[in-house]
Amino acid sequence: MSLAQTNSPDTVAAPERGVVDRVLVVDDSAAQRKILGSHLQRWGYRVLKAASGREAIEVCAHEDVDLVISDWMMPEVTGLDFLRHFRTMERQHYGYFILLTSKSEKADIAEGLDVGADDFLTKPVSGDELLARIRAGERILRMERELTEKNRLVSETLQQISDLYESLDRDLVEARRLQQSLIRERHREFPSASVSLMLKPSGHVGGDLVGFYPINADTVGVFSLDVSGHGVASALMTARLAAYLSGASPDQNLAIEFDETGAPIPRSPARVAAKLNTVMLQEMETDLYFTMALGHIDLKSGQMVMTQCGHPHPLVQRIDGHVEFVGNGGLPIGLLPDAQYEEVTVPLNAGDRVLFYSDGVTECENARGEMLGEQGLMALAGKLGEQRGNAFLDTLLWDLTTFADDRDFGDDVSGLLLEFVPQEPCDEGPITLIRQ
Repeated sequence: MSLAQTNSPDTVAAPERGVVDRVLVVDDSAAQRKILGSHLQRWGYRVLKAASGREAIEVCAHEDVDLVISDWMMPEVTGLDFLRHFRTMERQHYGYFILLTSKSEKADIAEGLDVGADDFLTKPVSGDELLARIRAGERILRMERELTEKNRLVSETLQQISDLYESLDRDLVEARRLQQSLIRERHREFPSASVSLMLKPSGHVGGDLVGFYPINADTVGVFSLDVSGHGVASALMTARLAAYLSGASPDQNLAIEFDETGAPIPRSPARVAAKLNTVMLQEMETDLYFTMALGHIDLKSGQMVMTQCGHPHPLVQRIDGHVEFVGNGGLPIGLLPDAQYEEVTVPLNAGDRVLFYSDGVTECENARGEMLGEQGLMALAGKLGEQRGNAFLDTLLWDLTTFADDRDFGDDVSGLLLEFVPQEPCDEGPITLIRQ
């Protein structure tokens, strides 16, 4: 059959270059191959030719073909057989396939589409129609190439994000290790007392910190603080605050001052809070603030002088099992420049202990959204009367996990347990500003 010349394809503008470059013409008729190839070459395409489906398969195995124009009816390997094989070949980009056919039955067309044909041309072929079909193929291939490129860019971006996340995750793991190192000792025995610590961030790093610092032979300082927010910024702030309350550097510890002989003595906890408030507002350019409970305990008398700065009320458990909360609330540190802080005195007797903790403990939620609260903490502490030191804190953490139905905590959880075991009995005295 000859290519119909109803309109001159030479007068029609050629498709845009760039998407379709190589076109394979497959027909067992040499005349048809020559006519189709001639028009395609005049339109600017590089033309490849095959006289059979088998030869076309060989060509596609070695050449990157963008578009195929293939006769349907050919001996041995038909155009449909070639199409089936073409669709199984590994290709960098999608190949557009046009079947030339004299078939007009809907079942035949449906079969061709099902195998993978993109378009059909009925013989005899009009030059104008052939060019229009190629243009349509160009548009589809252009969209396919653009989509492929966008997918490549998305994949590369996702890989970059994944690499960045892995790097950040490694950094956060290291940051968690460094933050945990702020608690150099989980337990310390003093002549008349012991201090135990527990810290569990809700994420890689957190804003909670607990610690202690020896002041002199007769006095020990203990603290629990919670920086607002979560994550890296809060963790960096806790690291900086740890330096201000460090037992390793008494000269830099804001809670320690020196008398006229140069001997270290405790600074008033309320004054320590006020000084930290000034540092936060005047020296640190940050919107963060923190809550704190800080106390100094006299190892001889058992008296603990404490200031509470918006932190949860410390829990006191007497040797007889009685549990109560102490403190007067107070303002967080880093919010108001003229904030005033008060002190309370809590006398401890042999066997008494004090639990400092963050709000992640009392605000721990179960599956129903119910918080543990102070009453729940009081009940847990009451059951742990026989536990001591880190065993008490570990069991408390276990009980909190059980209360939360084994879900991750929504906030950082930390605790400090101060147990007073004097060498000589102490007289019991009144507790000021106690809240039950």
